[in-house]
Amino acid sequence: MMATSEPPVKFDLKSVHDGFSSSLLENDDVDMNFYLTAYKELYKFCNLLGTIFGFVGSDIKAKIDILESLVSEDAQSGNFSTFKAMVEYEKQSDLIKKSDYVSGCRTLLRLHRGLDFIRLFLKRVGELEAKDKTSIVGQEAYNETLAQFHPWLIRKGVVVSLYSLPTKENLMLKVRLYCH
Repeated sequence: MMATSEPPVKFDLKSVHDGFSSSLLENDDVDMNFYLTAYKELYKFCNLLGTIFGFVGSDIKAKIDILESLVSEDAQSGNFSTFKAMVEYEKQSDLIKKSDYVSGCRTLLRLHRGLDFIRLFLKRVGELEAKDKTSIVGQEAYNETLAQFHPWLIRKGVVVSLYSLPTKENLMLKVRLYCH
């Protein structure tokens, strides 16, 4: 936990939307750079929500860094410029099952698991009354998404930290304060 008096970095919800929208290409493909731009904004959002989302946020940041590194290192060939190009390249090169290789495909899958948690949590928060605690829907969303991929010790730590989530009203105040 950082001891700092700096306010959280503001996030731009429109940038998330625009990044994901711009990433959609013809032939059911996805542009990696636009996609990662949207995730960078989601990372900011996760950090302003507190402890549990800081955990999700740092996981998202680690995955973004891996994918950006793959895109950057392979910029000339374009093997990581889109989802389909990455999958095809890693499959043809037998990289997906290689134990000493950090797979872009596997990293992307793990990144989507975090997005699924955020999506389900926010959907359920939208169904709450203003004075309701968000911790219960946070636990439900976690148990239905990320928990199935975490060992017992991490699951227990996450569930305990979810108790610190605020009411819907306080969460919305914080979001409004740091959203531009």
